[in-house]
Amino acid sequence: MNIPKLLKALELDIQGDWDGAHKIVQVLNSKAAYRVHAYLHRKEGDQGNAAYWYARADSSMPSKSLEDEREELKMCIERL
Repeated sequence: MNIPKLLKALELDIQGDWDGAHKIVQVLNSKAAYRVHAYLHRKEGDQGNAAYWYARADSSMPSKSLEDEREELKMCIERL
């Protein structure tokens, strides 16, 4: 598990560096990474790609705000 890399990706996203965050998660292979990848594509507005990554993470697209989803992801990753 690449917890520091996932947290870095979320931090880059907060800073507005979507590309930097995406570069990190696109090479990681874990359900947590797939979940962050899904969130990033949801934020980008690419719902089809987001749905693909949510499915890879055995999850579904949430109805909560992007900010709430990001905070939930951060808390879940920190608990790993």
